[in-house]
Order: sequence, then structure tokens, then C-alpha cells
Amino acid sequence: MSVRASDAPKGAVTIRVDCLARVEGEGGLQVKLRGDRVQELKLRIFEPPRLFEGFLRGRHFTEVPDITARICGICPIAYQMSSIHALERALGVEIDPMTRLLRRIFYCGEWIESHALHVYMLHAPDFLGCQDVIEMAAAHKQAVNDALRLKKIGNDLVTLIGGREIHPVSAAVGGFYKVPARRQLEGMREALLWALEASLNTVRLVAGFHFPDFEQDYEFVSLSHPDEYPFNEGRLVSNRGIDIDVMEYEDCFAERHVRHSTSLHSAVRARGSFLVGPLARFNLNYEKLTPLARQAAADAGLAPPCRNQFKSIVVRAVELVFACEEALRLIDAYEPPVTPMAPVEVRAATGQAVTEAPRGSLYHRYRIDDDGIVVDARIIAPTSQNLRRIEDDLWSFIPKIASKSVDEMTWQCEQAIRNYDPCISCSCHFLKLHLERAPE
Repeated sequence: MSVRASDAPKGAVTIRVDCLARVEGEGGLQVKLRGDRVQELKLRIFEPPRLFEGFLRGRHFTEVPDITARICGICPIAYQMSSIHALERALGVEIDPMTRLLRRIFYCGEWIESHALHVYMLHAPDFLGCQDVIEMAAAHKQAVNDALRLKKIGNDLVTLIGGREIHPVSAAVGGFYKVPARRQLEGMREALLWALEASLNTVRLVAGFHFPDFEQDYEFVSLSHPDEYPFNEGRLVSNRGIDIDVMEYEDCFAERHVRHSTSLHSAVRARGSFLVGPLARFNLNYEKLTPLARQAAADAGLAPPCRNQFKSIVVRAVELVFACEEALRLIDAYEPPVTPMAPVEVRAATGQAVTEAPRGSLYHRYRIDDDGIVVDARIIAPTSQNLRRIEDDLWSFIPKIASKSVDEMTWQCEQAIRNYDPCISCSCHFLKLHLERAPE
């Protein structure tokens, strides 16, 4: 909120809050056009650095999962589990197969709540011509009610396994501090069966949206596992030949500062921008989707290769179907692990991991000393990996809409950015568009 002193009562103090902490984020877009040609484009990210990597240095490795879970309130499991996998790899920890299975159920819960939030509350209003989900609820009350129930089911699953729905506390290096009984997970079956049907309805709903004709030659990057749709294990692959162990991430990808952003931009070394997230996972792992999810995609007219990022909302809905179906399958197979916490022997080591957050691949690297103290940490979020690609999309997209009014351009630029569900711009109308037309 901002109040100018000249407009305020005498003696009043001006209070300005330009960015709110612990929200999806703030940003702005500056575009300079000459006719229909883009001369300058900057997606400005002006939030201050979060400094989580600095917080982690000097802490014992057992503290890392609880600290990283607090990086994001929407996808804390991805941050928590990425750190755990990296540290387990560094320390050579072998977990119980049922612990691995439980971690996949954990991920299902996060994908359900996060995808439901984005599809219905952050992105669908764009396609339905609504300013926000409040306006959308007036015309589509049942859809919004279903979205809230879907999100709650995802949160309930996270709470059951993680101890609480936001910043869960049960996951640890080596396993879990506490695991649910089989009957507790079975108690989620009825809710998940409802969620599965609601997810199928979600695919049908969003498949009927109007999508701009906007295909790009993306380099898709995601984890790929030989036997399953990726959550937290596999090699990092792309449709242009990348096929690496995650420990080679920094040899393949580079980050750089740009003057107009406090977020780093990522690129494939010597090549350029790339895309992580649902569209990348779908194109690279389609055959590993569950049967019902593949059928839902087919019924929606969705098949790889799909190169229209506006259709990512349909892919997220398909991944909702997958997450519900996968959770039900895994719950049927679950038995509490004999050893919820595998033994951990401390040593000086370095470990890396990539897991698939709802928004895309999330990279963590840790170096610890002989006492288990973190000496160095590096975290590369999906949003920073996608930022350069978002700008590339806008450079190509804006000339197609240059004849529209500024209000229409602003709306569609916001929509193009929200295709990515970036962690800096998930709220419905974050964007401040400064448009300058140069004389022709």
C-alpha cells in the first residue's frame, strides 16, 4: 500500500510496501515497440534475494530438510525432498523400498494441491475472461468449489505423511521420523477416488478453452525414469540430446545475472534457453503416464509433441489425473517400512539431486564436511530455469498481438507468463505493463 504525503492528513507518514514477503512474487514487464517489432523487452523481477543458500551454510545436514521446506509454501515437499536426495547421495544412504514408495505418495499430494491451485485459481480466470477467482466463482461456482475440495485433498495427503500441510516436518535424510499406518493411507481412498473423477472433469473443462496459435521450438528438459513418470529420481534429459546424471547439471547448464532482475537466468551452455515443467515432462515422459491419464490426454486432443505453452493448463490437468491415479495405486501397495530411518554415516562429501516440483525440475547441491556441517549449498528453482524462456516467448508472442489495445496486450502478456506458473507471479494480476511505442 502506498500513500503520498501530499494526499494525506497533515503530519501523516508515507508508508510504501512495494513487495510482500512469502507470496508468489512481484514483477513487471517493460516493452518498447516500433510498429509491430519489439525493440526492448524486460521481465523485471525486483524482489530482494531470499538468501536461503547462505542460511544453510554452517548448519548441520540434518537441519537442511526443515530449512528448505520453508522456501516455498506451495511446493515445500519438492524443496525438502530435493535436499534429502542430494544429501543421501552424498552420504551413500540406501533407503527401504517402502520409504521410496511413501515419498512418491508424498509427491502426489503436493502435485494435487499445487496443480489444482494453479489450474483453477491462478490460470483459468485468464481463459474465462475473469479478473480473478472471486469473479470466476460467480459464473462457475461448482468448478471453484471442486477446486477447493481438490486442493484440500492434496493438503490432507501431505499432512498425513508430512505432519502438516505447509512446511512438513516428518521427512528426513534416511527416510521419515514417523510414517503413517496402512489404515491411515487407506482412509484417503474415498477422497482420492472423488479427486480422480474431479481431475478428469478438469481435463474436459480446460480442453475446451481457446488457445492462441503459438507454437515454439522449445528445448524440453525434465527428469526421465525408465519405469515411471518422474517425481524424484532419474536422469536429466532433453529433446535435443541431453542425457546426463544429475551430478553433471552444472556442467550442462549455466546461470547468469541480468541487470533488470534479481532472479538469475539459466541456459543450456553454448545453446540457449530451455523449458522445464509440465509441458516438458509430458513431451519427454508421455508413455509413462498412468493409463487413465493417457486416455484423458487423448480425449482432450493432447499428444506429444505439444509445443504450445498455452496448453500447459491442459497438461497440468492431465498430471492431476496422474497424481490421483498414482496415489491410489501406491496406497494399495503400501506397507509401513521396517526401518523408516536408514542408518547414515557422516563423512565429507558432495551430493546433487533433481526432483520434479509441480513447476519443473528443481536442482540442489550440497557439500558437507567431516562433521556433517554444510560448507556450500546451491539451489536452482524451476522459475529461474524458465525466466529466459519466458522472455523468449514474449519476444515472439508480442508481435502477434501488437495491433491490440494496451489493455488487451497486458492481459495476454500476463496470460503468457502465467503459462509457466512462475513462483514470482502466481497471483492473478501481478503484472504492471509499461508500453512505449517508438515513432515509426
